[in-house]
Amino acid sequence: MPPVDRQKPTRGKSSESTCSLMEFMREFPDDAACLEWLWRTRHSADGETAHCPKCDQDRTFKRYKTAQQRQSWTCTACGHHVHPTAGTIFHKSSTSLHLWFYAMYLITSTRCGISAKHLERELGVHYKTAWRMFNKIRNELMVQDDTPLSGEVEADETFVGGKPRESYRREVARKGWNMQTAYWDRKAIVFGAVERGGRIRAEVIPNSRGQIVTGKVREYVLPASMIYTDDYKGYLKLGKQGFTHRRINHSARIYVEGDVHTQTIEGFFGLFKNGVRGAHHSVSRKWLQGYVNEYVWRYNRRDDGNRMFRDLIETAAERVG
Repeated sequence: MPPVDRQKPTRGKSSESTCSLMEFMREFPDDAACLEWLWRTRHSADGETAHCPKCDQDRTFKRYKTAQQRQSWTCTACGHHVHPTAGTIFHKSSTSLHLWFYAMYLITSTRCGISAKHLERELGVHYKTAWRMFNKIRNELMVQDDTPLSGEVEADETFVGGKPRESYRREVARKGWNMQTAYWDRKAIVFGAVERGGRIRAEVIPNSRGQIVTGKVREYVLPASMIYTDDYKGYLKLGKQGFTHRRINHSARIYVEGDVHTQTIEGFFGLFKNGVRGAHHSVSRKWLQGYVNEYVWRYNRRDDGNRMFRDLIETAAERVG
């Protein structure tokens, strides 16, 4: 019987994953390995030669052990120190790089994300630390691509939020407000536009008035594109603003008519709401955009989900504040 290669990853033929937990731990076993990866990715492909900003030329760098929490590389010619974490989300963070990398692995290895409370349990850190890490990753790494959409694009808006509490219902009744109007005013609104078979962009908007939603369409979509919407009157002027506009009459309970529908964007909204409901239960309006960014980021990588972890750590290495 031939000896077993314990370094070779074992994987089922039907597995779609390219980075299992064991493979992650093999590549990034500790804080030093994560720091070495950052150094090679950001500054030195060979691990020794890098551009020295003080000498203004390529020099040899050495890593000397110091009393610092996070080590640096030193230019052998002038003594200039280069810190691989400078300018990244890891800069001035007391949390180890290994935990940061593991947090990004956890976020990208689940279909609907995880909560900060779950991350707290997985990493063994304080809840505030887990929340800060998530907030940094969502708002600084999972930023949306601002390249305009084109071709066949579906646009729609959705209300996000649960049912009003009984105390609020009593307040509405006491003050004589219209219950239906007060109910919808309590919800946040998310606008989204998606290319059929392509990318999506989405954003929290202050209201769903026509000038807001048509302004977002003009911002997100190239002129002369085909726009599909429902029969909301706010979209009526799109045909006069350089777009080919086709509408589906949801008011008459018609949801698909040939190739006219908004099923794609509604499918994304369904994924987003179900994911938030399952992992987080509810999200405040203040932080809603960060969660929208996360789901847009996932959706735009749905055809190559195995690259999510790599994309995230590479973005962390490139992002310089």
